Amino acid sequence: MKSLIDNARSFATHVAENAESFRAFEAGQSPETLFITCSDSRVVPSLITGARPGELFELRTAGNIVPAYRSDHPSGETATIEYAVRVLGVRDIIVCGHSHCGAVSAVVRGDDLSSAPAVQGWLDRAVPADADARTADADSPGMAEAVQIHAVAQLRTLRDYPCVRERLEEGLLTLHAWYYEVHTGSVTVHRPENGHGPFGPL
Repeated sequence: MKSLIDNARSFATHVAENAESFRAFEAGQSPETLFITCSDSRVVPSLITGARPGELFELRTAGNIVPAYRSDHPSGETATIEYAVRVLGVRDIIVCGHSHCGAVSAVVRGDDLSSAPAVQGWLDRAVPADADARTADADSPGMAEAVQIHAVAQLRTLRDYPCVRERLEEGLLTLHAWYYEVHTGSVTVHRPENGHGPFGPL
């Protein structure tokens, strides 16, 4: 914690040294991409993409899960996606899964999560019992197959969001599924012609 505090204390000095670029943030934000990924501390969107402040609008959830859209029961996740698309007008949405994902691993292996009921409920609600990810190879390196299938499934959920569907029909939005290896830094992308995978080079 000490190193985090020390950096936070000195960050204002960094901003002062780059005052012109940071001053522009007073006028608002205009990111072109919504980056949806896992809450896992090993996954750092700006590090992976090289994005500077203001370039990525981020949504992080356990297992990079996109919950089903429900206007009668809004959640922070659905509000974030809707805001990114309708208000900020992002042109791209990336769902980025990652190797060694605890959430996807728990789903595939059928782990007992009774001690974490909120996690169990989140996974059960977001990943149907008959989902392809649940039947993937639990012994594949880093759970690659399961994570990739899971990331593609989130794109299907996104397409059911009214705001996403409208922008897709207008040709103003593109959806992407990425897979990131935490131990190598490799990033691959889903290409529709490949079906579920394997993912290919960016």
